[in-house]
Amino acid sequence: MRVKFSVNATAVSVDVPDDERLVDTLRTRLRLTGTKEGCGIGECGACTVILNGLAVNSCLVLTTSCQEAEITTVEGLACGEALHPLQQAFIDHGAVQCGFCTPGMLLSAKALLDRNPNPSRDEIRKAISGNLCRCTGYEQIVRAIESVAGGRQ
Repeated sequence: MRVKFSVNATAVSVDVPDDERLVDTLRTRLRLTGTKEGCGIGECGACTVILNGLAVNSCLVLTTSCQEAEITTVEGLACGEALHPLQQAFIDHGAVQCGFCTPGMLLSAKALLDRNPNPSRDEIRKAISGNLCRCTGYEQIVRAIESVAGGRQ
């Protein structure tokens, strides 16, 4: 099936089997390997992308359901050489260690801040609750997101 959608503000048209997952289309067909696959069953959040404004696990989304959708991956955050404020905050606050969960964390945080620019600490924790991190212990991640919230950075 031919599917047309936008990834990181670029129009894309791909032919995919009916059962192909979005994570596979992004990583294999479009070479957007910043989107990671962890568990493959929607529990770890490593494959999180923003689909029509919502953070979703791309391992649970069929590409054929993305007709005319707008998708943002971690590759779409930076503006040229300039990191997105969330990316810089993650570095500044030591919220990146092994980095495997980072793309999903960043996109969950961006989806939150896009709809709620000044979230509470609890709202931040809830927004990233679907993203597992085995390295940082979350405190640095929450502080990084807080530093960007409300234009504080």
